[in-house]
Amino acid sequence: MIPTHPQTVPGRPGRLRWIIPAGTLTGTGAPADVPAPLAALLADGTLTRITVEPAAVVTHLAPGRTWAAEGARVRSALHAALEEPAAWIAAPDPGGSGEDALLYAAAQEVLAGEVGDFARSHGGTIDLVDAVDGVVTVRLGGACHGCPASWFTLHRRLEDGLRRRHPALREVRGASSPGVFR
Repeated sequence: MIPTHPQTVPGRPGRLRWIIPAGTLTGTGAPADVPAPLAALLADGTLTRITVEPAAVVTHLAPGRTWAAEGARVRSALHAALEEPAAWIAAPDPGGSGEDALLYAAAQEVLAGEVGDFARSHGGTIDLVDAVDGVVTVRLGGACHGCPASWFTLHRRLEDGLRRRHPALREVRGASSPGVFR
């Protein structure tokens, strides 16, 4: 059995990231098809979406459902599905490289971890807006919006953390004020 453990997605109570060993699945993003155990949960309305990240599978619980009621079923289905990695069919990548999806997933991971925790500890938020062509765009909120130390947080914390996970990162930008954080 491939080991997994659930991790909450900050601000998204209907989502769980199931951490898996990196490289277990190929491709990232929403798969075109998943093995039968997970496909059944999509078909019966338990899950609305499944997203693959480099070292996680994100499950999106349907509205009106709870993890207390559905968590064991989702975990069992995921474990069974992970035993069939060849049955996970990646969706076509319109850009051809998958780099944007990998960068987006890396940014989500960094923001869900230490960098996001740091911002929240000061009464702020850093929300991921997009990751395109090597550029990550974020929106600063709460105490981070307009903070003189935001440049340091974005470049020495977020950008440095992202570069360690995704060396092809070109830039981190603030959404509300392009050019300010360059």
